[in-house]
Amino acid sequence: MNLLSSRYSEWKAPAEDGQILIWPDPAELLRDTKQNHDRLSRASDVRVQGIRLSELRRRQREWIGHRDDEQLLIATGHQTELSHPGVWVKDALINSIATKLNGAAYHIAVDTDAPKHLHLRWPGESIPITDDPALLTAAWSGAVDAPTPAHLARIESDLARAMQSWNFRPLLPEVLNSLRRLSLETPNVSNAVTNATHELDWSLGLRHHSLVASPIWMSEPFLVYIHHVMARADEYAAKYNQALAEYRTRTGTRTPSRPMPDLFCSGEACEMPFWLDDLATGKRVRPSVFRRDNEWLIELVSGAEFKFDPNAPGWDAADALKKWLVANNVRLAPRALTLTMFLRLALVDQFIHGIGGGRYDQVTDRLIELHFGLEAPRFAVTTATLVFPQAVGQSRVCLPCVLEEGHRLKHALLGERKMQLVGAIGSAPRRSVERARLFSTMHRELRDAAKTSPLITKWHERVEQTRKRESEEGVLFDRELFYAIQPRERLESLINRYNSAIL
Repeated sequence: MNLLSSRYSEWKAPAEDGQILIWPDPAELLRDTKQNHDRLSRASDVRVQGIRLSELRRRQREWIGHRDDEQLLIATGHQTELSHPGVWVKDALINSIATKLNGAAYHIAVDTDAPKHLHLRWPGESIPITDDPALLTAAWSGAVDAPTPAHLARIESDLARAMQSWNFRPLLPEVLNSLRRLSLETPNVSNAVTNATHELDWSLGLRHHSLVASPIWMSEPFLVYIHHVMARADEYAAKYNQALAEYRTRTGTRTPSRPMPDLFCSGEACEMPFWLDDLATGKRVRPSVFRRDNEWLIELVSGAEFKFDPNAPGWDAADALKKWLVANNVRLAPRALTLTMFLRLALVDQFIHGIGGGRYDQVTDRLIELHFGLEAPRFAVTTATLVFPQAVGQSRVCLPCVLEEGHRLKHALLGERKMQLVGAIGSAPRRSVERARLFSTMHRELRDAAKTSPLITKWHERVEQTRKRESEEGVLFDRELFYAIQPRERLESLINRYNSAIL
């Protein structure tokens, strides 16, 4: 079952403010969602550590509180960050689909990724959302503390000063109000940001659930999945690397580390696509398993080890692995492909990606086919563009255009003399001394003319002014500012676009 390249699209973020991208088209997306549910709920022939995939799905969905086997579950996920509108609209889409299909929408906030995009930015300012110094060093965002009230007060003061020159009211003060309360109730920045943005989304009419991911990684169905992969380490790594190789060939990708590196695997050791997190020290490593007596085992620095038996009953294997992890205060957290593969197979009926996630999950599709012998459930992609509100209706400077204008000006300075020299160069024998002399003469005369030309002097001034304005516009036209920097009506307009497309 080889995936055809035509199944996917060359997704590009919209260039125009307020525009959205939905792939595939809404009618096909809705069909895919229902078909995914039907096929996965009947996938009794696919086994994960001896457990039917359909049973694993039922147990994982029950674990998060979703007990209706027939109700569709539409989800998206992203690392816990200050998401820009192009990421946030994934939540708008899952809500529209859930409403249309009478399903449930879930946002999974991945707090086991490295801290990233946790600075509030607007023209002239960039402030970290928390004053915990661990923001710069923590291995995962769940290890970073929530902001102190004093830090939030500083942000509010800086924001109030900036807003005096704005012609709109952003929603950011509402998020900061939520964070002020939550920072005293929640232990880390991931929980605080997730809950604060969920409150904002609720005020905008969105009704998805928000789940922080880390507790899922200790659920029994996920531990069954871990055990299954590690008990078949060499087989899984080979298919993982094959899926990556096929993707690179199909897309012409020459960099061996893109979209992610291969898993190292020899006859005696195999790297696994997880993080091994030491919850006591806050440090993590990429774990490997080692072959011993025809089984694969993981070993900690302390000497504690766990053997993965491919024949162990799934729930027993998960229970034993959980006890070992708890006893040693460690966690196995999934990396990118492994994370979305588990969610798409064992939890959701439709998963919504951004453009980046859609690209790497093409590899996931092939890995699902290779390892489980199952046609991969279809995913969807969406994004949108919203610039800083005061940039709406403004034209952006074009530095390349100004530079090209200067090129034309310089070569017009000699007038007819330039054409005479070009003609003489063309008549001179190629690679001859005469041709080189004429070429040098032409460029010397062009340089001399430029030194005294008032047109060129004015052009240099325009270049400097354009460079300065381009720098100033960097944030103004940046589509990756936190979505709460927008006013309510612009976010509601995007939500309405999605509702119009789906409902």
